[in-house]
Amino acid sequence: MSARDRLIVGLDVPTIAEAERVVRTLGDTALFYKIGYQLVFAGGLEFARDLAKDGKKVFLDMKLLDIDNTVAKGVENIVKMGMSMLTLHAYPKAMAAAVAAAKGSDLCLLGVTVLTSMDAKDVIDAGYEYDPHTLVLRRAEQARVAGMGGVVCSAEEARAVRKIVGADMAIVTPGIRPAGAEPGDQKRVMTPADALKAGSSHLVVARPIVKATDPLAAVKAILAEMDGALTA
Repeated sequence: MSARDRLIVGLDVPTIAEAERVVRTLGDTALFYKIGYQLVFAGGLEFARDLAKDGKKVFLDMKLLDIDNTVAKGVENIVKMGMSMLTLHAYPKAMAAAVAAAKGSDLCLLGVTVLTSMDAKDVIDAGYEYDPHTLVLRRAEQARVAGMGGVVCSAEEARAVRKIVGADMAIVTPGIRPAGAEPGDQKRVMTPADALKAGSSHLVVARPIVKATDPLAAVKAILAEMDGALTA
């Protein structure tokens, strides 16, 4: 895969009009877009369908978690939307239901391990007995066993996760920040080049692009950094 195939631009913006502006500004330079809660609740599902029809890849970041039947029925409809990636929380039963529902399709199911906004204290406060690193690895193994297409984890865990999931599963990493960028609410971050070297297959970058004065220049700089890492 080229850098362009690996970079996922997070459309973390409040309106469809603003999302359309970002996509229009980036043109053919960006291929892959992430749509999450903020945009979904502003009409983003129809926008996601439109992007897919226009030849873009869409990562629908819904982080599904519910009873098996509800997860399965949701995944069945998402398959019909032409999405490329979908997230659900990496709980074994939910993953098994999703894998069965997506069987035979091109939808890549991703298990969210531990959110990159969480550190050790946050994980303990949430009631888990594991530290973030241990919990990520446990969930990565469960995702592999369930037959998922990949996992979402921070780049800090990517190298260890790659050893667990093997060469074929996707490792999608948010919390990517170019050198000098503000981390915002992310606590486990890494630069694009370092994330690829650590084993990430896809990088999600939102605020450093959509909040940039020149989003196109920001994307080109990130792609150049990624190309350098991929050819090094």
